[in-house]
Amino acid sequence: MSAPEPPKTAPAPRPPRRWPNIVSRTVWGFFVVFLGIFLLYPILVKSNFLFLFGKSPGLEELESPKVEQASELYTADGVLLGKYFRENRAPVAYNKISPLLIKALIATEDVRFYDHSGIDLTALARAVSGGGKKGGGSTLTQQLAKNLYKIRRGDRGLLGYIPLVNILVIKTKEWLTAVELERRYTKEEILRMYLNTVEYGSNAYGIKVAAKTFFNTSPDSLKPAEAAMLVGVLNNPTAFNPRFHPEAALKRRNVVLERMGQANVLPAATIAALQKEPIVLHYRVEKHIDGPDTYFRGAVSQFVNKWCEANGYDMYRDGLRIYTTIDSRMQQHAEEALQNRMKRLQRDFDNFWRNRGGNPWVDDEGHEIPDFIETQMKRTDQYKLLAARYRGQPQRLDSALHAKRPMKVFTWKGDGDTTLVLSPLDSLAYYKRFLHAGMMTMDPFTGHVKAWVGGINYRFFKYDHVKQGRRQAGSTFKPFVYLTALDNGYSPCDRIRDQRVTINYVENGQPMEWKPDNVTREYTGINMTLRHAMARSVNSVTAQLTEKVGWDNVVNYAHKVGISSPLLSVPSIGLGSGGDVSVYEMVDAYSTFVNNGFQSEPQFVTRIEDRNGNVIHQFDPKQKRAIPSETAWLMLYMLRGGMDEPGGTSQALWDYELWKKDNQIGGKTGTTSNYSDGWYMGVTKDLVTGVWVGGEDRSIHFHGSQQGEGGRMALPIFGAYMEKLYQDPALDITMGPFPKPTTKISKKYICVSESEPRRRRAAPVDTIATDNLLEQLNNEPGTAVPDSIKL
Repeated sequence: MSAPEPPKTAPAPRPPRRWPNIVSRTVWGFFVVFLGIFLLYPILVKSNFLFLFGKSPGLEELESPKVEQASELYTADGVLLGKYFRENRAPVAYNKISPLLIKALIATEDVRFYDHSGIDLTALARAVSGGGKKGGGSTLTQQLAKNLYKIRRGDRGLLGYIPLVNILVIKTKEWLTAVELERRYTKEEILRMYLNTVEYGSNAYGIKVAAKTFFNTSPDSLKPAEAAMLVGVLNNPTAFNPRFHPEAALKRRNVVLERMGQANVLPAATIAALQKEPIVLHYRVEKHIDGPDTYFRGAVSQFVNKWCEANGYDMYRDGLRIYTTIDSRMQQHAEEALQNRMKRLQRDFDNFWRNRGGNPWVDDEGHEIPDFIETQMKRTDQYKLLAARYRGQPQRLDSALHAKRPMKVFTWKGDGDTTLVLSPLDSLAYYKRFLHAGMMTMDPFTGHVKAWVGGINYRFFKYDHVKQGRRQAGSTFKPFVYLTALDNGYSPCDRIRDQRVTINYVENGQPMEWKPDNVTREYTGINMTLRHAMARSVNSVTAQLTEKVGWDNVVNYAHKVGISSPLLSVPSIGLGSGGDVSVYEMVDAYSTFVNNGFQSEPQFVTRIEDRNGNVIHQFDPKQKRAIPSETAWLMLYMLRGGMDEPGGTSQALWDYELWKKDNQIGGKTGTTSNYSDGWYMGVTKDLVTGVWVGGEDRSIHFHGSQQGEGGRMALPIFGAYMEKLYQDPALDITMGPFPKPTTKISKKYICVSESEPRRRRAAPVDTIATDNLLEQLNNEPGTAVPDSIKL
């Protein structure tokens, strides 16, 4: 019999679940995660974890912030020529800023500035609770961080492309950067950086430029109402610009004044009185093209920009100080001499063609070129734009070309401009009638460019006729023929007859002949010395000499001494028809004669400094031996022939006050065949100057040597300029003879005078008794005395 089964017991009931404990653990878990994220989040943002947040300012950027700053261009004598900038900014020291401006800024933008450490939690909470309607929560330090490091425009990271999240990331970067700035800088330094960084509108960045732009004053001289207006502008530089939105600017200024009163910056009565005052501006926006010599600045900017690209600098951002070779006083004298002469020359030019009842665009025979303006118009950008707009609509295009409207144009009368009602065709015809000019002076021993005038008015004529423009040099090219001869055995006393000749040569395998004409179409038959022939610019002698020395060799020597433009090896190269050259090149080449045979590379800039005044590059003169020193000295002697020899083409210079202390000047005139170009190249013991005058097009010119030759167009500019230089006591430019030769002169150079008597209006420069000359030459070491000297 089996044992009875034990009674079944009911299972023990399960304990009830403790839901509160689970909830508690979950909450605590989220809290820990949130706390971890909260604590780690700034570190993740700062380190740009997994490239999610974008780059933040590093230690070096925080300790040495780089603010965009205008680079400044100075003359050799310390005059500011102009600036290069994208953001026109010039930092100023804290003690040079009006205390009233600083108090107005704090009262308006950040009342607890001295109490917080970069983040104002009170202002932030107010801004959040009011949805932004109770003002922003950004402190001045946060605004500085945003402006200084371009946080909103910099690397955004992957999260920066997600709406709303990107705002949180940006704000976090600004908060972190603001705290770092507060740790590294004093409150005064933060205020200084802020006021020097922010934009005030009208292309004014920083308080110094803003005070100058709106009130023509300095930051430490701002009046209370002016300070309030500039602080008010910061809220919205466009909407509160007093020049364009005066009513809004006035209301904003008065808000700032009110807050200044609330902060006890000024008494209530003073605030009330200031609020009734209107805004009085002395408004002038500074442009990077402003400055006295914009033609020269164009050449400098190309040079410096190229250097900056090669050396890791930005000319428009890095606040460089660029010191040029230009002398502001010489520059002013050059501009005045050129302007005065061109004004009179233009009047003569206009009268010349008015009396002939025609336009100045003529062919070599003096006949007006048909449809000249219409043809020229088709080459302009304006025509191309209109042609594209009215494609297939010739009548509308023609109507647009003839539609008249008021336009401001250049004039030699009054203040330099006037308003006329002209059509595009009328305007082109008006401007084509003007004569233009280019002028450059260089120190031949250093290559320093001392004066550079690229045209008659940069505002209306941007084309630079010193380096950019190239024209035929006419007879100013002849010295390169005589240079070739002197360096290959000829002497200044060798003779060639002035007579009609025929030059035979081969071109493209075909026999050719060239019959050069003298300017007067007359031939004296005189067996001329080379010096006399060059002084009188006799074409027939130059052509014969070119054939003797070889036109290939003339090209060679021209390139040796400084001509860089391509030249054609043709028989007529000695008369200037071998190619177009610039004033810049010609001055460089003639300088080789004065510099003892060394060719100096023209130099614009002497040194570049960084924004702190440290020299980062010094530009030293670059020279190379081009011709022997004996040949160079003989070329100076040849160039002096223009003054000394009977009938020399430089003798119009006797009309100027240039002849004291045995002063010597050498030079050469130049005129192209149809009088479209007039040149003068002048050399003294210290300087070389080149001048070109002509029309914008070669078809625009005088018609006759009485008006159109280089001796009448360009030489007077040189004469008046040198007169001004010698008379300026502030310049160390003195009269005197050229230096004596530093080497033995083996060639005979003092020759029998020509039969024609010397033209003299004052004591001739070279008149020395024979005995004294012999004694002088015998006493000069290394100087050979010719076997026979006859004066």
